[in-house]
Amino acid sequence: MTTRTARTAWNGSLQDGSGQVELTSSKVGTFSVSFPRRVADSPEGVTSPEELIAAAHSSCFAMQLSGLLGKEGGTLQSAEVQADVSVNPDGEGGLVIDSIRLTLTAEVDGVDEQTFLATAEKAKQTCPVSKALAGTTITLDASLA
Repeated sequence: MTTRTARTAWNGSLQDGSGQVELTSSKVGTFSVSFPRRVADSPEGVTSPEELIAAAHSSCFAMQLSGLLGKEGGTLQSAEVQADVSVNPDGEGGLVIDSIRLTLTAEVDGVDEQTFLATAEKAKQTCPVSKALAGTTITLDASLA
């Protein structure tokens, strides 16, 4: 199957160091990372592993939902998916991603609301990123536009 690659170059200590994450496979960008910005209220233009996971999860979920709705005879006309990834202290001196909240507003044709909601829940459970994050609590708030 397919493999995608990202690379991080890091210099310095955890608190004073910084790094660059390169999306190597696609070559679409290089992004700064920093531990203090990772846990700060404002990232100030610096990304984090959690933000990258949020991007991966929201896009994966949207693709999975589109595919599953098609199998149900529906068409996903548009979807707005937001993934909120929460990171907190884990009690052992580190951090843990303890929850992810997916919020979906969609416009669909060909299925009723009940089928849409059931299909959205199935997409949450079966998208590859959700499967990879199976140890994390993932919730979904879905609504039709």
